[in-house]
Amino acid sequence: MSAEAPLGALDGVRIIDLTQMLAGPFCTMLLADQGAEVVKVEPLDGDHTRIIGPYHADDKLKAFGGYFASVNRNKKSIAIDLKKPEGRDLVIRLCKDADAIVENSRAGVMERLGLSYETLRESNPRLVYATIRGFGDRRTGASPYADWPAYDVVSQAFGGVMAITGPDKHTPMKVGPGIGDLMPATMCAVGLVSAIFRAHKTGKGQFVDVGMVDAILSMCERIVHQHAYTGGVPVPEGNHHPLLCPFGMFPAKDGFITIAAHADAHWPILCRLIGRPELGTDPRLATVQDRRANQDEIIATVSAFTSQRTKQELLQHFGGQVPFSPVNDVRDVFADPHFAARDMVVRVPHPGLDIETAIAGVAIKMTETPGRVRHRAPLLGEHTDEYLGSIGCGAGDIARLRADKIVA
Repeated sequence: MSAEAPLGALDGVRIIDLTQMLAGPFCTMLLADQGAEVVKVEPLDGDHTRIIGPYHADDKLKAFGGYFASVNRNKKSIAIDLKKPEGRDLVIRLCKDADAIVENSRAGVMERLGLSYETLRESNPRLVYATIRGFGDRRTGASPYADWPAYDVVSQAFGGVMAITGPDKHTPMKVGPGIGDLMPATMCAVGLVSAIFRAHKTGKGQFVDVGMVDAILSMCERIVHQHAYTGGVPVPEGNHHPLLCPFGMFPAKDGFITIAAHADAHWPILCRLIGRPELGTDPRLATVQDRRANQDEIIATVSAFTSQRTKQELLQHFGGQVPFSPVNDVRDVFADPHFAARDMVVRVPHPGLDIETAIAGVAIKMTETPGRVRHRAPLLGEHTDEYLGSIGCGAGDIARLRADKIVA
């Protein structure tokens, strides 16, 4: 986080961030990591994830916990009451020189506040206005469920991923991380960068809309072609693949590992490594389709070998020869040299702590304009004075706005 590090690829891009919880903040975090100036506009009591935690045991301030710290790094915070006309006017003024605004409120909320796309583009025609909603926005396609609220578990269920995830074909299961938020967030970030690039060329902004359930279906593209091409209805496959074998999870002496040696190039190598070279030339297992047809036999054979060895022994044995990984828990992640070399566990200061703590790093790597964690997540309203000053508010104006509980 040194000052000498090169600027990010999005340096000079300003984003007004009206998002809360996970999907919206993760989207704007991706842009902030790449150098965009993200101005997080919070209500006077803050983004509700500030109080979710988890808190470090030694945190003397408890201004925010790990949830907020993780997805709001690299941002500035101003606190404004958008329900008051003066608060609304401050946001309109902030948007006049911005490249984009992002919000993830339910349909109609921004219209009622007087902050709709149509209103904001009047004073800034090149403004890109992006939304993340459960079922999308009527401007791009009027879903019958457009007014319904949604969270991660709702979009996972509705978009199809839960129906193909689980230990057996009868038991759908939620995916561990909040992909129902994170996938639409990532797609919205791509949409924002695309629309900003276009606006810089043409001077004309546009409305960018990502439905959470749409993003999950897009991620589950396989179920669409499986049904369209075969008429089948995909079901949970446990920890193996419906079309490929061996491709999945296998037991180890101290946990689990994964192997993906379904390809013709890798199958005979795996057979040699597990001491069964004859299977590599067995005509019953000659093709990808043959191996899938004999999946039970192959899984049992590979499992008999892996279950007698530890994850580290198997890493030394298989690593680099066939596609392989131990099933890592977070302690393994912290200890593994890969994540250290790739700067994927980043130490940051935290208000109220005398020590640094850790958050996940930036996965998008660039050679000339590397993304990075530049600074910790902001305190509530930490930059209010700075940004109100930038739109012409004097010290007296800011003091009055604060006294009237319009800003904090």
